[in-house]
Amino acid sequence: MRSVLCYGDSNTYGQTTANTPDDRYPPDVRWPGVLRSLLGDEWLVIEEGLSGRCTVNDDPIEGADKNGRTYLRPCIMSHKPLDLVIIMLGTNDLKSRFHKSTSEIAMGVGALVADIKAMPAGVGGGTPEILIVAPPPVAADLKEWQDVFEGAQQKSAQFAHYFERTAEAHEVHFFDAGLIVSSSAEDGFHLDIADHRKLGHAIYEEIQAIGWPAGPLE
Repeated sequence: MRSVLCYGDSNTYGQTTANTPDDRYPPDVRWPGVLRSLLGDEWLVIEEGLSGRCTVNDDPIEGADKNGRTYLRPCIMSHKPLDLVIIMLGTNDLKSRFHKSTSEIAMGVGALVADIKAMPAGVGGGTPEILIVAPPPVAADLKEWQDVFEGAQQKSAQFAHYFERTAEAHEVHFFDAGLIVSSSAEDGFHLDIADHRKLGHAIYEEIQAIGWPAGPLE
């Protein structure tokens, strides 16, 4: 059985776009769950999404547990060996309190990739495949979140450009989620149910395209 770790923020966690009692889509609705159903029994899909997670920063308001870099190593070491790690982060780095450019956000993703490559986290002590997913741009109308994400529209529109450059520099896989999904008009930065389904199918196609060795797994 191969294994894939889905490492992300609220859009990997499955945060809903509407105010519901648990504020989370069911397991089979969020995109890692859709991916699980498509990959079948030959893959273990590990969900590691956290609402508010940043790339490499503690959040001065929401806390140090939102730092994606701090948690990455123990997370990966607890789930190894891994065949693939998918990173979809960056949206929370757009918050105005971090004062980051898009290129700096992409550099944070690059730091996570470098950390993964420095760990013996793959099968046989090797390096797992890594897929960087650029989140879709935030919506023009961010509702009550406008002040929190001041200037985020312009920055997030550059996600694909800078994230792809990061992927090329680190020689890992890249996918632009903005090609197939959009941030919901409900709140401006989460995915609705239909787009979770679309994203799950798109990630499945990206995984198939990697070209895994045929035959029994070592």
